[in-house]
Amino acid sequence: MTHRVVVTGIGAVSPVGLDAESSWRAIVAGQSGVGPITLFDARDFLVQIAAEVKGYDPTLSMEPKEARRRDRFEQMATTAAKEAIAQSGLVITEEESDSIAVIVGSAIGGVTTFENQVRTLVSEGPRRISPFAIPMLMPNGAPGIIAIDYGIRGPNYSPASACASGADAIGQAFELIRRGDVVAAITGGTEATITPVGIGGFDRTGAMSRRNDKPQSTPQPFDRNRDGLVMGEGAAILVLESLEHARARGAVILAEVVGYGATADATHVTAPAEGGIGGAKAMAKALAQARLRPEQVDYINAHGTATLLNDKYETMAIKRVFGEYAYKVPVSSTKSMTGHMMGATGALEAMFCIQAIRDGVVPPTINYETPDPECDLDYVPNEARRCHVDVALSNAFGFGGHNATLVFKRFE
Repeated sequence: MTHRVVVTGIGAVSPVGLDAESSWRAIVAGQSGVGPITLFDARDFLVQIAAEVKGYDPTLSMEPKEARRRDRFEQMATTAAKEAIAQSGLVITEEESDSIAVIVGSAIGGVTTFENQVRTLVSEGPRRISPFAIPMLMPNGAPGIIAIDYGIRGPNYSPASACASGADAIGQAFELIRRGDVVAAITGGTEATITPVGIGGFDRTGAMSRRNDKPQSTPQPFDRNRDGLVMGEGAAILVLESLEHARARGAVILAEVVGYGATADATHVTAPAEGGIGGAKAMAKALAQARLRPEQVDYINAHGTATLLNDKYETMAIKRVFGEYAYKVPVSSTKSMTGHMMGATGALEAMFCIQAIRDGVVPPTINYETPDPECDLDYVPNEARRCHVDVALSNAFGFGGHNATLVFKRFE
């Protein structure tokens, strides 16, 4: 027996808002979260812009002592989880604690802590390294801490599939509930990589925009003049439950998770497979599991990084799966506003799909100015669009050739 899986809570900390609703309002309004880097001194870097989370105070959602013992990626996951659990109304009892999972993805984990502790090691010696260094930097720290905070004793781990991590986490949680291993899951993604090594290292791959003088004019997904991604940070957490469990406690259901597809390109560690074949297979798998035809999809939240190859090949992948209907379905990249939040980005974009279904609004791709003949779909340029959304599909692709697609549906 398989179980239907529904979403009952969402929470977020993002470059455009400190909770789920403010983030969504900013996205619908087309507000950019990109600006000069303030988290470290970037004057000697070729990239001096990022989509930082602004005005975030972790002590509003945890004790100051706990905040000091948690890396920024763990803090933001904690805050987003608190919001999502509160909205869902899920009460985690001793009796059910073994039947709830926490699956939260992160591509890298506590890179801020890692860099700081290396500096401490070099300048002050090994005895000055923090005793909390390892718990603060390990990628599985976020789900571990959430489980400790709420006494959740079910499956607990952190998928690390680069920029597909958050989407894979939701997909894995979906499968755990679907097959009856657990009745609920706290799931999503979190990342805080706006650091010297994060920015400098990613820039060395040749994938980043250097438009330091006009930060809010970039990134430009699917635009002919796109020049690379802008790094973001943040966390997004969803509460998933079996339909039976949600109904039994009278929960408000936001949407249903109906499909998950995951594939590997197996061709190159940073470049997508030519023609977007891996991404196309992930979309096809997710739609097959959902038992939906491509023409039943009302909105696609694209991976849309604003890199030359990703946007070209993702466009080709959508055409491969959707055929002529690819020209009719709205496709947008919310990374044009949030930047690329690495392992968290797939989770935030999944949340945006749920909100699009709820509100009947498709978010825009901002900074879209010059059409690219190789990217010729409907990218919802610059302004949100009112339209009925029953089914939304979200893509997340990552270095290493990871591809993950999630499908959400209006609950009936």
